[in-house]
Parts: sequence; C-alpha cells; structure tokens
Amino acid sequence: MNNVTENPPRNGEGDRPQDGGGVEGVGADPSTTTLRAAVPLPVPGRNERGFTLVELMVVIVILGLLATIVVINVMPAMDRAAATTARANISQIEEGLRIHKLNNGRYPTAEEGLAALVPATIDRLPNDPWGNPYRYSLPGRDGKDFTVTTWGADGREGGSGENEDISN
Repeated sequence: MNNVTENPPRNGEGDRPQDGGGVEGVGADPSTTTLRAAVPLPVPGRNERGFTLVELMVVIVILGLLATIVVINVMPAMDRAAATTARANISQIEEGLRIHKLNNGRYPTAEEGLAALVPATIDRLPNDPWGNPYRYSLPGRDGKDFTVTTWGADGREGGSGENEDISN
C-alpha cells in the first residue's frame, strides 16, 4: 500500500497524486512522488514600486516654485512691517519728547539728544527695525519743533522703498 494521500486536483494538476510535502526517497514511493517548483513567499514591500529620479525631480521643482511664490509674497510684507514698526517707535519717542517738555519746560537739546529721555520719560530708547539709532534734530524740519528720523534699511539719508527715510 502507498503512504501518499490523495487530494482533489488543484490549479490544473489533473489526477496526479500529491506527495504531501514529502521528500523523494524518504518515506514515500519514488514512482509516485512528484517534484513541484518552489514558489517564493510574498514579502511585504518587495513588489511595491519606488519613485523614479524623474518623479523626484518634478516634486523638487514644484516645491521650489511654491517656495519662490511664498518668498515673493512675504518679503514686501516684511518691509511694510518694518516701516510700520519705525513709525510706531517714532510716535513713542515723540510722546516722550512732549512729556520731557512738560516736565522740564523745554525739549532736549541736540547735544543731549534722545538719551535725555531715558529713564525719566521712556524706559529704553529703541533702535529702528534695521538696528540703527533714531536721529533727533532741534529745531525740526519744515517748521516743526523737532524731528525724529530713521534713514531706512540702508542707514543712509535719502532713498526709496525699504531705504526710504521715515520721520515724524
């Protein structure tokens, strides 16, 4: 009698007897044992396709374009914010100068400068948004009592855009 169990046919194997996974010559009749091709087990991720160099380059170019658009739109806003900060600082210094006049009967002299406001009137004297000190002149321009000015991003008198002078 044969030790091989017979299973119903699968996947087009016909009526051939199955060997039950035995190895030829070990506990089975060699005339009825069939050899099957080894089928590799599926490995997770093995059949998944990676990105090609072209796909990666397209993504990098798209990200570069988006970054450029963001920078183009954000930079002018930063310039406007710096100018707004300078105007707010100048207003604060103007108020300090007016308080100094109320307390002392006069504005600080050009030699005393804005340093005369600290600490009696203003806690600290701010620099402009570009890191330069504000300029004080007495008497001021255009008939004003005084002028407080910043020379903008370039730190030089005159200019336009972000280099424009800002004063009271």
